[in-house]
Amino acid sequence: MPADRNRSRECVTLVHGFMANRLLLSLLGQRIRSHGFQTEAWGYTNMLCSLMVHAHLLAKDLERMDALPALSTIHLVTHSMGCIIARAALDQYRPAKLGRFVMLAPPNHGSFVATRVAPIAGGLCTPLRELSTDAGSLVNRLPMPRDLEIGVIAAGRDVLVSLESTRPDVPHEYTIVPCFHSMLLFREDAAELVVEFLEHGRFPQSDSVPTSS
Repeated sequence: MPADRNRSRECVTLVHGFMANRLLLSLLGQRIRSHGFQTEAWGYTNMLCSLMVHAHLLAKDLERMDALPALSTIHLVTHSMGCIIARAALDQYRPAKLGRFVMLAPPNHGSFVATRVAPIAGGLCTPLRELSTDAGSLVNRLPMPRDLEIGVIAAGRDVLVSLESTRPDVPHEYTIVPCFHSMLLFREDAAELVVEFLEHGRFPQSDSVPTSS
């Protein structure tokens, strides 16, 4: 992407995680907008249905945005289960204007907490089964988007997702912020890392992974 590009024509779509809402994306969105980007907080309310239901709706929204002449680029900044919803959406529809993809604390290979709770509540709450670390779970069968600039920001004190699980099995940039899972949405240093990746496709002192991790 050219260094002199017009960021006002670039839209950053933010997607929240499980048991969250769009309001929790407000501060991060504000910080991203202060660097000239547009933002759109994308949310969902049903926490019991399959995440594929949300992925289908997100794919439709990405398709709508892709057709807007006023937009030059569509970036994705997602948190937790929102990362998996976005992965599934890109498997259904990949925008021609797709830019960069930032994942915050992504359970790319599942959450050990979901694995423990799924036998108890997975019958009622489908995402718990889908986000299990089991090899056959949805998250472990879902294709990872390729030929795409991906940046992963992991939470160093995450008690929901292991650091190993945050790593996608495609080339990516990687960094860790010393905080808990949801605090990535509120920390200024995390927001600056997001913007750095959106602007340059890398993090300062990034752990670049050119091959499968």
